[in-house]
Amino acid sequence: MIRRAKRHILLMIAAAAILAGCAVAPDAPRPADSDAVSRLATGVAALGPAVAPGEAGRLAEIAYAETARLARAYEITDPPLIHNMKVNMGLRPRGLCYHWADDLEARLRREGFETLSFHRAIANADNPFRIEHSTVIVSARGDDMFAGIVLDPWRKGGELHWTPTVSDADYRWQPRQVVFDWKRARQSRVAVARARAE
Repeated sequence: MIRRAKRHILLMIAAAAILAGCAVAPDAPRPADSDAVSRLATGVAALGPAVAPGEAGRLAEIAYAETARLARAYEITDPPLIHNMKVNMGLRPRGLCYHWADDLEARLRREGFETLSFHRAIANADNPFRIEHSTVIVSARGDDMFAGIVLDPWRKGGELHWTPTVSDADYRWQPRQVVFDWKRARQSRVAVARARAE
């Protein structure tokens, strides 16, 4: 009975993901080819004249390698929304978008890059029709996230997707702290309204 209910839930989530046009996973996470790594390295190096080409190349290699490692660790076998549901049901260890962002950011920060900065961003926090999404963004040291590149391993289910922040056609990113502040203010307004109503 429980297994049948889980199967029905999986089917409903899969149908919703398809109808919503959300991120679709490849058949299985694939390791990056050298051309993909080179393209990201070129994109990161182009963030500004102060970005060290060696750091751009190292970041690209690590971002792709860490995405592949995390896909194995998270046991990715499904599109992102199905995997999210499995994580929430306790069937997979990790793999929500913020897990990807936390773990990728932590790995990149361990490198001690001197010409690059990292930022956290959230999209859809104010959109009740789409799920909230978190990511990590790389920029030239001292630049803000809007001058950077989104590094998003969740969107394609364990295959690194990257794009300039301002060119991301799928998400309108906001700084994570701005979103956290907005949520706290909203919760405060709701609490005040409830107190007045009692």
